[in-house]
Amino acid sequence: MPTVLIVDDVRTEQEIIKKALQPLGYNFLVADTGSQCLEVAIKEKPALIILDVIMPDMDGFKTCRKLKKSDDTKGIPVILCTTKSGESDKFWGEKQGADAYITKPFEAGEILQVARRLL
Repeated sequence: MPTVLIVDDVRTEQEIIKKALQPLGYNFLVADTGSQCLEVAIKEKPALIILDVIMPDMDGFKTCRKLKKSDDTKGIPVILCTTKSGESDKFWGEKQGADAYITKPFEAGEILQVARRLL
């Protein structure tokens, strides 16, 4: 059973993502910060990371860049899931190595489809 790491500093957002992905039967881990994300990803090796951009300690762009530069985590697909919806934000997310970029609020079907494609 694949494990998905959900990284968001808002618990409600974590729960919305879990609920959207529940039909796939995945296991879930959560992290509240970019630093926690890096620690959990190295230790647990999730199959997929869903990462918010706006977080208190390290934004999702920097977290994604660090994940993709690390030999331990570079192969894990990353979905940036954020309220930052500008074309420049999406471009910057791709430049950091994100495998997909979803803007909030999202439709459950959208995140399901992207997760299926990446896994």
